[in-house]
Amino acid sequence: MLEVKPITLEGKVVRLEFLQATHLPDLFQAAQNDEIWNYLLMARPQTLADLQSWFEAAMEGWHSGVILPFAIIEQATNRVIGSTRYLAISKTDYSVEIGYTWLGRDYWRTAVNTECKYLLLRHAFEVLGCIRVWFKADARNLNSQRALARIGAKKEGVLRKHMIVRNGYQRDSVVFSILDDEWPEVKTSLEERLGLVE
Repeated sequence: MLEVKPITLEGKVVRLEFLQATHLPDLFQAAQNDEIWNYLLMARPQTLADLQSWFEAAMEGWHSGVILPFAIIEQATNRVIGSTRYLAISKTDYSVEIGYTWLGRDYWRTAVNTECKYLLLRHAFEVLGCIRVWFKADARNLNSQRALARIGAKKEGVLRKHMIVRNGYQRDSVVFSILDDEWPEVKTSLEERLGLVE
């Protein structure tokens, strides 16, 4: 059975730490751009108390065994610059979703997101023993879909009117996945992109 425990995942550019209340002040600063929240389920946190509510919901998910939330920390500055998580953890099916990833606007189109995905995928397949890791993107979020395709995730299909999100919008979700037997090729490609192999 899949055992998901709090862990720190170290990369060259970022470090992923189990989300703690001490991360919230930096996270709040990183969150102050409306564009970040266009396709996320909650609106931009207007106050630290808003972010505290988001944190408490993440902790409820952790305690119920379906979420493992991380703070994304820039190695060079030791600042928290965003968040990501494992969610929809299925211990009996050896499957996790990677999602609810957001970054400060200054870190878009940098190595940060690629390295985050690499660290989470490597841990999922090589330590947790997952056979499937999946992702879902708002059908309107073409940047996210292109990014998932670039890392080697395969598009599975569209969940139509999958979720009712902010302002009552009926969201279609596009599902992508990577399987355990696809991981070696995906890993090699990601390591080449990140400059981890000669």
